[in-house]
Amino acid sequence: MCYNVVVETISCEEVIIMSTIRDVSKLAGVSVATISRYLNQSGYVSKEAEETILAAIQKLNYKPNNIARSLAGKRTATIALLVPDILNPFFPEIARAAEDVASRLGYTLILCNTDYNPDKERNYIDVLINKRIDGIIISSYTIRPEQIYALEAENIPVVVIDNAWEDTPIVSITSANRTGGQMAAQHLLDSGCQKIAHICGPYHITAAKNRMLGYEDVCKQQEWFTPSLMVYGDFSVSGGYSAMRELYAKHPDIEGVFAGNDLMAAGAMKALHEFSVRIPDQVKVIGYDGIHMDMFYPELSTIAQPIYSIGERAMMYLDQMIKEHPLEKKNYLIDVQLIVNASSRSL
Repeated sequence: MCYNVVVETISCEEVIIMSTIRDVSKLAGVSVATISRYLNQSGYVSKEAEETILAAIQKLNYKPNNIARSLAGKRTATIALLVPDILNPFFPEIARAAEDVASRLGYTLILCNTDYNPDKERNYIDVLINKRIDGIIISSYTIRPEQIYALEAENIPVVVIDNAWEDTPIVSITSANRTGGQMAAQHLLDSGCQKIAHICGPYHITAAKNRMLGYEDVCKQQEWFTPSLMVYGDFSVSGGYSAMRELYAKHPDIEGVFAGNDLMAAGAMKALHEFSVRIPDQVKVIGYDGIHMDMFYPELSTIAQPIYSIGERAMMYLDQMIKEHPLEKKNYLIDVQLIVNASSRSL
């Protein structure tokens, strides 16, 4: 059997000499053990020594061998972000924030899009375990606490965003969804709406359910309230469009619509335009999330989540867990803000 062998020659000038940890140790004038503690953040290093080591690393352009460190049981400086739908504008902003902080802290971020598919999600998690990932930020509406406990048993810390479970020792970050639902419904009432509908997100999603409960807190006591004013969508533009057509067929006298996210609000506005309904003159519309979308006309009122801040905080919490710094395992609730724009403004 023959093999074609290609031999490429290079000149001496093309050879890149890689610095080693011993080179850094010699230049910095400290022990290899001190360098190792500094790199792995696994023990005390004086401020003066840190500055000397950093200067030596920069001068030598030293790059730690992450593969060798992982084989030795150390960190690989890689983390993963699992999201259910990267086309939803909420998640790219989360990803941008997490990546900004990860880069600043010396991590490489791997983005995994699960398409709301639990099988795909499990496959990603298996691959990440095999790659000795340092930690995972997960936005999932199907993952169960038992799966997160299993990851932590593999020494892989997890931060969950946009989902939470009561009385579970899991680090999660959510916005104040029920409060936000109350704010949206109350704003429409205060704007003069006499009959308000709600386009809900999928009921199995905790955030969607809590936004719906917030709407009910405000509207259930009203004389005009009926359960048929609540119709489910799927957090997509098309879902909001279909739900709005269904609502308008049942209740052509509605004066306000609270959509469970901004994408469904966009679909609802499209349906209302097709019915020749003037926004906000005849029907006022408010969404939820505060995503940046130029397509809205009139400009959409919304309950804004601090999306970038959520991504930042998730990465900072994950870094604390990776470094085994103290962090209470609980749900961290983030405040939301009412943003009033043309779609619900009083005339």
